[in-house]
Amino acid sequence: MKKRSVMWIGLIAMVLGNNKVKAQQYQQYHQLTVNDFLGTPRANAGGVVAYTNCTIDFKYEVSNRSGNYIINAIVNLVLNNNRSWLDRGRVASQEMMAEILKHEQGHYLIAYLEQQELLRQIGKTRFSRNYRYEAMEIFNRIDGRYKKLNADYDEDTQHMTNRQQQYSWDLYFKKRLEFMPQE
Repeated sequence: MKKRSVMWIGLIAMVLGNNKVKAQQYQQYHQLTVNDFLGTPRANAGGVVAYTNCTIDFKYEVSNRSGNYIINAIVNLVLNNNRSWLDRGRVASQEMMAEILKHEQGHYLIAYLEQQELLRQIGKTRFSRNYRYEAMEIFNRIDGRYKKLNADYDEDTQHMTNRQQQYSWDLYFKKRLEFMPQE
């Protein structure tokens, strides 16, 4: 079973067994740089200067041991560099570049937070013979919430042009990272 969500997003894999999380982290939270944006800028981007494209790739296998359904899941967060773009010709200064990267980091962070929540929720869920429905319900519920958060982020910040709102979101993101539950 495989489900993909395209959003804004590194790579972390997690294997679950006996409903206890056994994690192997392949990549930590990623700080975006100009070099992460390899795609071609869109001609009619409606004033948007940059776009961060990430995918959450959710796969799992299941085994049945005496009526206990064990889900081995992998939740990958992938920054799609070739689909992410930055219109360097519209960047007037280093300060502007820093602002753009900070805003785009927010999109990446939203995807990272989604991935981490998926891993936590799957890790603490006891699955029944309805595991397909249960696993996809977890994914769809969390994915929907983070898609809305991502849209709210761009709307509130007006794609980073509302500096006061951007600052508020920056504080929100800082707190979310600071108080992220440890596995």
